[in-house]
Amino acid sequence: MAAHIRNIVIECGDARALATFYAELLGWRIIRTDWLVVAEDEHSTTRLAFEEVPGYRPPRWPDPERSYPQQLHLDIGVDDAGEAVARALRLGATRLPDLGGSCPVLADPAGHPFCLCAPGQ
Repeated sequence: MAAHIRNIVIECGDARALATFYAELLGWRIIRTDWLVVAEDEHSTTRLAFEEVPGYRPPRWPDPERSYPQQLHLDIGVDDAGEAVARALRLGATRLPDLGGSCPVLADPAGHPFCLCAPGQ
C-alpha cells in the first residue's frame, strides 16, 4: 500500500485569514475553499490546510504553559532571512524571542511559531 501526507493541517480560530497569510507568505494560492487548502497549484504534493477550531487558544512562545507541546512548527526555507522576516511582519506575523537557534522565529497571525531559515542555517 502506497501512502503519502496529503495535507499538513493547522488549527486556528480564523481559517480564511490564516490560509491567506500563508498563501501570501509562500507565494502560493488557495486551491480549495470548501476546506481551506493552500499550495503552489492543484497538483502540488506539499499543501497546508486550515481547520477552524471553536475556542482556539494559540501557543505562546516560549511560555511553557502555552507553547508545549506546540501544535506545529514549520521551518520555511528562504533565500534571505532578513527580507523574509520583513515580509512576514508586513503580512501580520510577530517576532518571537530568540532562544539561541540559527533561524529567526516568528508567529503567524494565529500564534503558531515558524522559522525562516536561509541557506546554511
